[in-house]
Amino acid sequence: MFKVIYYSDISNGGFETFMSLIKVILVGLFSLLYMIQPAIAQSEDNKAINQLYTQFALAFNQLDAGIVENIYAEDACYVPENQSKGVTMGRDNIIAVYKTFFGKIKHKQARIEVDFRVVKRQIETNNATDVGYYLIRFHPAEDAEEPISEFAGKFVNVSRKNADGKWYLTVDTNNRSETPFYYNAKPSPELYYGRQFSPLTAELHVEQD
Repeated sequence: MFKVIYYSDISNGGFETFMSLIKVILVGLFSLLYMIQPAIAQSEDNKAINQLYTQFALAFNQLDAGIVENIYAEDACYVPENQSKGVTMGRDNIIAVYKTFFGKIKHKQARIEVDFRVVKRQIETNNATDVGYYLIRFHPAEDAEEPISEFAGKFVNVSRKNADGKWYLTVDTNNRSETPFYYNAKPSPELYYGRQFSPLTAELHVEQD
């Protein structure tokens, strides 16, 4: 049976030993919390940054530039892969690019999908850099009698956590690549890894240029 220890049962030496033990336990607990907190914070940051890619996929699926507006920082810049186009500076100008692009898709009565696979992320304080691949799949209008087409690319994105605690994209740069790079990209723990696409065979036209 357990014996109830009363204060009067503890000698001076025993009490000091008991208190020393309590201090050791408390120090250990605080040290453990000190080590765990950064890991928890980084895990939450990873989730928030991953959400940016979820929002991108939703914006493309709905052809809604308003969703993209919540992704970019006010001072963001977009570096397109097209050699004939310069860097787009500022969120408003970037949103204008998306409105034009989505407008063309709507005019064709088509739809478009995008997804991403992040293969590397570096987080330092309130800044993060992502490296990975993306895949875009274009579905022509039903009466167009054209095959589904897709193209892929690689990207480097830089995001920043603002004072409001939210992450925003500050640098968006991409370039074209062959589609197998996207399909063969391996998932990394806690990094966004799009799974909505599987390789198509028949009726698919792959654009590589």
